[in-house]
Amino acid sequence: MNAIAPDIQFRTLWGQLYIQVLIGIILGVIVGYFFPAFGASLSPVCEVFIKLIKMLLAPIIFGTVVCGMARMGSLREVGRIGLKAIIYFELLSTVALALGLILMNVTAPGKGMNIDPSSLDVGEIASYTTTKSGGAVAFLLDIIPTTLLDAFVKGAMLQVILVSVLSGIALSAMGAKSGPLIELIEVMLQAFFRIVRMIMWLAPLAAGAGIAFTIGKYGLSILVSMAELIGVIFLGAAIFVFLVLGGMMRLVGLRLGPFLRYIREEILIVAATCSTEAVLPAMLAKLESLGTEKTVVGLVLPAGYAFNADGTSLYLTGAALFVSQATNAPLNLSGQIELLAILLLTSKGSAGVAGAGFVTLAATLSALHSVPVAGIVLLLGVDRILNVPRAVVNLIGNGVATLVVARWDGRLDMMRAKQQIELETTGKNLPAF
Repeated sequence: MNAIAPDIQFRTLWGQLYIQVLIGIILGVIVGYFFPAFGASLSPVCEVFIKLIKMLLAPIIFGTVVCGMARMGSLREVGRIGLKAIIYFELLSTVALALGLILMNVTAPGKGMNIDPSSLDVGEIASYTTTKSGGAVAFLLDIIPTTLLDAFVKGAMLQVILVSVLSGIALSAMGAKSGPLIELIEVMLQAFFRIVRMIMWLAPLAAGAGIAFTIGKYGLSILVSMAELIGVIFLGAAIFVFLVLGGMMRLVGLRLGPFLRYIREEILIVAATCSTEAVLPAMLAKLESLGTEKTVVGLVLPAGYAFNADGTSLYLTGAALFVSQATNAPLNLSGQIELLAILLLTSKGSAGVAGAGFVTLAATLSALHSVPVAGIVLLLGVDRILNVPRAVVNLIGNGVATLVVARWDGRLDMMRAKQQIELETTGKNLPAF
């Protein structure tokens, strides 16, 4: 079965979706600004779209990984890909954390605010500060589902990956006997992607609702009161994407600009909905269409959602230093190194926890003891706005990570990738596959 042709069709049907999403975002800004109460009530529209996509994530990841591994046929190769992905994730996460520290030290947006921590109402953050991530051991144990089907029922991404890898190994070991079952899984995968295509027609509506909710609930005035912090985080996101990720793309042998145009629909949807999961099926399809082997895409991209949150890493160090500056609890060099070391651990342990950014930040500040946890109240009003750059950077970072690991392991069809990039640059049609 040709695994590339369905993805090319998927791409063709989406040809002008980004224009529709842009229109939805513009209308969302208008509605949120002029009709704030109505705009703030549109959150369920966005949530419906995200839930519709989420219900398909587990079977799509399962099918992608199993079919890819069945073709690969080697446990050693799977382990090698996983190890390379982990090395890359840790390297880029460290760079993102360090960049957040550097920018906050240079700009110091919280300096001079002189906030008394005892004057802050910590009731609003109680749900975050009382939630425990469970530590590294609990995190590793949670990767193993209670039952085989439990992973799919809960939609736990890392559990689904574990079940998928084990199933792929088993089917690969069975040889020709597993052929009919693999064919069935591939057909089902095709059907799931067709469902995704149908759901994606709701993307402009969801994007507009997401923006209308943000502006309607928080207003544009929050942009003025916290403009410096917002500006620093957005600046950091731009530096990381164009310099760091751009450098990674050059190492791959591709250019970042055309790649960003290639995933422009996904970037716009994530910026409007603040959910990277909403575009995971589309990213799986598009990265495979670029010539990345199915197994690499199925393993690296979903795992990156849990382990390679570059945008969140950038935000965490920035937010921690902002709180320390605003509450007159400055961190010296050794304190900042300690902060970086703690975040290298806590930023992974909170994966899959609701409000993970605030949970991680609260756990980190608690471990430091020198910065008041109550200070994160200052970030509540702008959290939704700051979620835009960190979600977009997370998306782009994981797309680039998949290409880097595939190229590193010799599993990226460079001719195919350059052809697809050429399509984005010139607008010419690709040859049929």
